[in-house]
Amino acid sequence: MNTAVRKNRERSRSAKGWKSCAVGAAAIGAMLASTACEPSAADDAADSTASGRPSATSPAKPGSTGPTGTTGSATPGSTGSATPSGGSGATGGGGGGGAVPACAAEDLSFGTTLEDGKGEVPKHLLITVTNAGDERCVVHHYPHLFLGDYAEARYPIDVYEDSDPKAPVTLAPGDEAYAALLASGVPMDQYETNTITLLLHGRELGSDGSGPIGVDLPRTVAFDDGARVTYWTTASGFALDFIMSS
Repeated sequence: MNTAVRKNRERSRSAKGWKSCAVGAAAIGAMLASTACEPSAADDAADSTASGRPSATSPAKPGSTGPTGTTGSATPGSTGSATPSGGSGATGGGGGGGAVPACAAEDLSFGTTLEDGKGEVPKHLLITVTNAGDERCVVHHYPHLFLGDYAEARYPIDVYEDSDPKAPVTLAPGDEAYAALLASGVPMDQYETNTITLLLHGRELGSDGSGPIGVDLPRTVAFDDGARVTYWTTASGFALDFIMSS
C-alpha cells in the first residue's frame, strides 16, 4: 500500500471517531440536563417545610396617655350591644386559642373610661384593650388587676364569674375588647388611686400571660373590698350590665 492511500484511510478513521465522540457527548449532556431539571425528594421536602413556616409579626408600640377628662386614654372605647360576641376570629378566647396566638403586651394599647355622670361618685369604669399590632391575636379570660403601681400594688381585684361570655375573644388589627370595673361595693378598706396595674391572663385560667402594665384612670377613684372586674368581651354593653346596677 502506498503512502498516499494509507494517509487517506487514517484521515477517514480519525473523522469518524471524532463524530462518534461528539454525538456521545451531546447525549450525555442531554441526560445530565434532564436529571438536573427533575426535583429530588429532598427538594420536595425542603419546599414543603418552607411553605409551612409562619410569617413574622411586626409589633406596634401601644399607645397610652395620661388622664384626660373622663377617659384614661386618647381613644376611649365606644359602648356596644348587650350581647357578647366572639370578635373577628373563630378561635381563642375563654380557654383554647387554637391557631390564633395570644396577644403580646407590646401589640396592645389600653384605655379606661369613666361611666358615671357629672357630680356622681366615680366607681364605674370601662377598660378597653385595642389590638395595635398587624396580626390577629387572642386575649384570654379577664385582666388581672391590682390597685396602684405594681411595686406597691394592693391585692388583686376579684372577677364576676358569671361574666364569662363562653365565646372566643379574638381581635383582628384595630379591634377592641372590653372589661368593666366596679370600684366599690363594700365600704371597707378603701384605697384611692389614679392608676391600676394590669397583667394579661395566660391560656390557663389563673396563669399570667404578661408582665405588669400600668394603666391610668381618668381621675382618682376610691376602691374598696367590693371591687370587681368582668371577663373580656367584644360587647361593652354586656360587660357594663354587671356593674351599672351596683
